[in-house]
Amino acid sequence: MNVVLESVVTCPSCGAESEERMPEDACQFFWECPSCGAVARPKPGDCCVFCSYGTVPCPPVQNDDGCCSAT
Repeated sequence: MNVVLESVVTCPSCGAESEERMPEDACQFFWECPSCGAVARPKPGDCCVFCSYGTVPCPPVQNDDGCCSAT
């Protein structure tokens, strides 16, 4: 399966969008909006900001490996 590493993240505070490259082997728990400076965190139940606010979920979820921070 081809994993997509680019995702457009939408800021939950101001609605600005930013294309970001996802890490292949880790979750990203914080993301700072380049427009307003707000720091986004994952929504409850999500492992990272890409799963919460991105157009593409993180690589572990894409690979059906489960959430990279799941216990």
